[in-house]
Amino acid sequence: QVQLVESGGGLMQAGGSLRLSCAASGRTFSTYAAGWFRQAPGKEREFVATISSSGGTTFSHSSVKGRFTISRDNAKNTVYLQMNGLKPEDTAVYYCAVKKGSVATSKNLYNFWGQGTQVTVSS
Repeated sequence: QVQLVESGGGLMQAGGSLRLSCAASGRTFSTYAAGWFRQAPGKEREFVATISSSGGTTFSHSSVKGRFTISRDNAKNTVYLQMNGLKPEDTAVYYCAVKKGSVATSKNLYNFWGQGTQVTVSS
């Protein structure tokens, strides 16, 4: 069992930056791949970025590539999402999740989820 708690969301003007954090419980966090997803009102939850258990492999959705960076610190049991160049269309609740095995873009493959943190970007 892994418990995840996101933080760092808030209200930001377009063009600004935020860093989201996802703190995990448990001593096996370093064996899980992690991902960030987001869900805007009335829309499906969508993939944002994923990172392997070691941090050596990352992959991001094309809509955030070059603006968002996923990283992790296994010593701190934490995954991060650095978001630069924010746009109003980035407004959503952001969730982190973990899974055993390799990175993945499908939300259905992730086993444990956090409660989410709201990110709102004004124009």
